[in-house]
Amino acid sequence: MLYVIFICMIYLLCFFAGACGVMVGYPLDTVKVRIQTQRNYLGIWHCIHSTYKVEKVSGFFKGMSMPISTVSVSSSIVFGVYRNCLHNLCKLKYGTSNVKPSKMDIFLSGYAAGGVQVLVSSPADMAKVRLQTQVSPHPSSTCALLTRPKYTGPINCLLTIVREEGFLGLYKGCFALMFRDCHSFATYFLSYAVLREWLVPFEQSNTEFMGVLLAGGLAGVIAWSIATPMDVIKARLQVDGVTQQKYRGVIHCVTESVRTEGAGVLFKGLSLNCLRAFPVNMVVFLTYEAILKQIKPFPT
Repeated sequence: MLYVIFICMIYLLCFFAGACGVMVGYPLDTVKVRIQTQRNYLGIWHCIHSTYKVEKVSGFFKGMSMPISTVSVSSSIVFGVYRNCLHNLCKLKYGTSNVKPSKMDIFLSGYAAGGVQVLVSSPADMAKVRLQTQVSPHPSSTCALLTRPKYTGPINCLLTIVREEGFLGLYKGCFALMFRDCHSFATYFLSYAVLREWLVPFEQSNTEFMGVLLAGGLAGVIAWSIATPMDVIKARLQVDGVTQQKYRGVIHCVTESVRTEGAGVLFKGLSLNCLRAFPVNMVVFLTYEAILKQIKPFPT
């Protein structure tokens, strides 16, 4: 009974930490998505100014309820699959899980974690991106009465997609999302393990707290540097079809985007991704390490 209560408390802690991370980074994520998918913005500041001018502060938080409601599930899947894969991989290779895993073990476990969580995160991410790119003037705006948003909320967005594009419409851009997350999560966990070992050479070191924070933040930045090109393609495929379909698939989206906008298009939003990733992933890995320490005394 105590173990069940303990697990519930950990789940609530994960949810709270994840929700805080989403809220802190969400305005930057909205700006990033708009820059990646819409060509009418001249840059980051122009996008911020235009969004605030038409939609006020609420425009930066469109669709936020979807990632907040799913963040604990997604995080649980990612870290759960990662730990289980690492545990079983070590048992298979070395006969016991009480050994230091190799860098390849960490990379493969992270790769698997990224792939599995896509099955859950894809519909939620789809609704988030569609709502973020939907420009609906603030009620106080003079043009508010002239425009009616297509999606009134996350649930309405998901139901509308299923009705107009079929159930598989919820997984549009899924392959790009999988390419993004498999490689980025593999890099994410590997870079964290390497940086943590370098910054915190001893478990009981007085520098452990700062080492975990720095390693987590830098791991997030490195992972998003790898993920950004596929993040751009994923976002473009997800909004494709709101009015008319432009891309036939991942390869066609890549070639068309590069042909019309140059190779630099694949790195749109990179600075915003990195700026958002550092503080968010500092909190993520600090929470992760704290939970691991609390779980150790309990049977698994």
